[in-house]
Amino acid sequence: MKTLILTNRVPFPPNSGYPIVVYNTIKGLLNLGVDITLFSINTSKHRIDVDDIYDPVFEKIEFHSFSIDTEVNVWGALLNIFSNQSYNVSRFFDEDAGRLLEDILKENEFDIIQFEGLFVVPYLDTVKANSNAKIIYRAHNIEFDVWERIAMREQFTPRRRYLQFLARRLKHYETEQLNRFHQVFAISEPDRQHILKFGCQAPLDVFPVALDFEKYIIDQTKTSFPTLFHLGAMDWRPNKEGLEWFLDEIWPDIEKLNSELRFYIAGKSMQRQFFEYDSENLVVEGEIFDAIEFINSKAIMIVPLLSSSGMRVKIIEGMAMRKCIIATSMAAEGISYEHGKDILIANTADEFYRSILQCITNPKKWREIGDNARKTVERDHDIHAISKRMLDIYHKLISA
Repeated sequence: MKTLILTNRVPFPPNSGYPIVVYNTIKGLLNLGVDITLFSINTSKHRIDVDDIYDPVFEKIEFHSFSIDTEVNVWGALLNIFSNQSYNVSRFFDEDAGRLLEDILKENEFDIIQFEGLFVVPYLDTVKANSNAKIIYRAHNIEFDVWERIAMREQFTPRRRYLQFLARRLKHYETEQLNRFHQVFAISEPDRQHILKFGCQAPLDVFPVALDFEKYIIDQTKTSFPTLFHLGAMDWRPNKEGLEWFLDEIWPDIEKLNSELRFYIAGKSMQRQFFEYDSENLVVEGEIFDAIEFINSKAIMIVPLLSSSGMRVKIIEGMAMRKCIIATSMAAEGISYEHGKDILIANTADEFYRSILQCITNPKKWREIGDNARKTVERDHDIHAISKRMLDIYHKLISA
């Protein structure tokens, strides 16, 4: 089985949501004997020096990448208004990258070509013109839905209207592409239901985040209590907005509960405003070297997202590390959970306050929820089971 995977960023190292999903997909398929070629857009925002990649998974694949500056600029955004293209997506297309992909397709005969996310779909015409492979689109989330929710929360009217414009363009592009594939993979059941409503007629299956549980080693002797923590990239707007809301509306009351309580926030692109926040009990660590070690060392995970789509990989990782997660229902969307058993859902300041109070006054409660969380993700997110099911669909497509 010869497979080509297209990604909108280099998934090495697997240190955030999208790279983790892609990395584990590749790792699981390799373990089943699939021959993998990876073509990645190496964006300016997430640029990786390929020569610095040292990873056993990387050594087992054929790898190609092309560097593109995808940064938003005022002139490009203005010109785009007068085109019929989605500015969110068009920034990822480059004619030279298309020619490199064309050469790869002419030199290889692939059985399956898998597009990991919407931002590599602009290369679909190149693939169709140069390959007879079965083509799969994997929706990591409903992209336009994220932008619609962000626009709804924007207070500045001109910016809100422009965000709404971007969301409409993105929705038109996203829904228009679905039926150009032989197969569509959704990241969660709610996303599958949304995609069906968009008129998707291609076969549609759910493939959630897969984890290799050998990586998630728990050492509770290194876990400090009482501690809260938040882990997420601050260059992703929903993370920034959610954390701002929590710090402004909830944390001032929470830190009064216990003088020893500490709230740790970490993630790349941490902005100055968080370092300057007036709270002695808030610890801002910025980008960290080892996310698993950081998660292991803290007790209760806070995920206050107010706009999102898809599935939050960091929640799945937190559950794998037996953490008690306190999250909005939007943050936990797509995860098979039972409120009060393997996660705590809080959508208001009062609900967050009561959930945190419950956990820090009753340590047995958060440990119990963490233990149940681990069982839940072992059931639903095992890399071996998910990879086997994906390969079964590959074989079904090829034999059709």
